[in-house]
Amino acid sequence: MALKLKRVLVELRLPQSALAAKVLMANGRPMSQATLAQIVNHDDWPRTTEREIITSQVKAFLFAHGANNGHIRNLFKEEKPEESEAVSSAKTSTVSEEHPSTNEKEPVDMLLRKHTLTADARRKFKIPRDPFTDEMTSDADVFLSDDIRYVRAAIRQTAKHGGITAITGESGAGKSTLRHDLIEWINVNHEPITVIEPYVLGLEDNDAKGKMIKSIDIAAAIITTIDPNAKPRRGGEARAKQMHDLLRASAQTGRQHVLIIEEAHGLPIPTLKHLKRFFELQEGFKKLLAIILIGQTELEWKLSESNPEVREVVQRCETVKLLPLDNQVEAYLRHKFARVDANFDAIFDISAVDEIRNRLRRSETEGSRGNRAVKTKSLCYPLAVNNLVAGAMNEAVKIGASRITGDLIAAAVRA
Repeated sequence: MALKLKRVLVELRLPQSALAAKVLMANGRPMSQATLAQIVNHDDWPRTTEREIITSQVKAFLFAHGANNGHIRNLFKEEKPEESEAVSSAKTSTVSEEHPSTNEKEPVDMLLRKHTLTADARRKFKIPRDPFTDEMTSDADVFLSDDIRYVRAAIRQTAKHGGITAITGESGAGKSTLRHDLIEWINVNHEPITVIEPYVLGLEDNDAKGKMIKSIDIAAAIITTIDPNAKPRRGGEARAKQMHDLLRASAQTGRQHVLIIEEAHGLPIPTLKHLKRFFELQEGFKKLLAIILIGQTELEWKLSESNPEVREVVQRCETVKLLPLDNQVEAYLRHKFARVDANFDAIFDISAVDEIRNRLRRSETEGSRGNRAVKTKSLCYPLAVNNLVAGAMNEAVKIGASRITGDLIAAAVRA
């Protein structure tokens, strides 16, 4: 029996070869057509790359080529031939609003849509400004769970004392917020740390998809940050020496240096390998450059211990993952609303918090045929919570509700 994925590719008129070319394996190379055929036709998954990494890339590809949530639902489950034909010939149906299914949750992907709190909602709930949009004005605005506090301490220690640290997390987990917080901490405390941030707009791991950043580009960023008047030399060896000399001279004045690369999941494998050479630049025993990588979960498998191409970097790198809020949802929302002088208890019923956690979970089947397990994955990250709550508050205005309840959270998902 083939997976539903096979039928969806046919319905969307997408060749399997196009999908295979867009799915990157743990070694940084595209998936072979033979490997994809084994998945699609026999539910036989490769052992060299985690299944979740593959499925997330497949879903992203399909959404980018016109797939809807009906296509994505049960995408990796097997279909009998007769089921596939029956579904293909039938029109897509939806659950009636009058008789919604109590067992089937709305697709989690829909919860990630951006919702902006309306002026009517702010007025109704007596909120002077939007707690979810452009709300970060100081480090006091950063919500600190034990997990987030640890990650923040890790990157501050790296910036001040050296090392390589990789911060990973899903989209909306708060990675960029912690980067801004680090720079604010450096500036406010007058730490003698020079922050070097290469230009990463359009960064991809190959030139076919966007801009591929190379070690020579990183060297140029270091040179121009330390000395804005310096012109990076053309040759690779000459530029490397110029960079080393500038780092050494700067360090002799008491400066520390930290290289921060955001969207680091887009770094090509060769550039990741070269980071070891940057990290080994030193004067005596003193390291001249600390490195902080910030990226989505794809960065985890690029830095996997099972990936021999980057082993030397992995051995020197601490990887820290930003976890979902889960049991911290109420504390997070109390913090957000306190920062805008709003009364959380006057706005929220406790059922709303439970429903937020419930709606931001999804079940996924992992493992190959004969060895499967159902795993619940949380998407309870700050951005998803923000969007869901803002949508519910806007919905409350429409129906005249005085508080945000679990039912309103569910209604916001269906809206």
